[in-house]
Amino acid sequence: MAYDLNLAARIREALGTEAGVSERKMFGGLCFMVCGHMCCGVVEDRLMLRVGKDQYRDALQQPHAREMDFTGRPMTGMIYVAAKGLEGKQLDDWLQWSLRFVASLPPK
Repeated sequence: MAYDLNLAARIREALGTEAGVSERKMFGGLCFMVCGHMCCGVVEDRLMLRVGKDQYRDALQQPHAREMDFTGRPMTGMIYVAAKGLEGKQLDDWLQWSLRFVASLPPK
């Protein structure tokens, strides 16, 4: 499955100042790890975002967000954001949801 190279480059740039960022091929796309924790990624033309269980419902209320159902069932704590919701500064705003969650996790 292909993924949007432009979106991957935008995420790479946005996460450029974060410590411990690495990339892995995952979910048929590209996943960005922060300090060993899955943070976000690109699947086709969508942003895959790990927001955690506590922020999950609030994140789903935002425009262009939907449940991540890669396996056929929703994965609680994970969402997709459609390309339309990633224009301009919106991508940075979305990434903050995931970075906040990852920062709350214990070190690996």
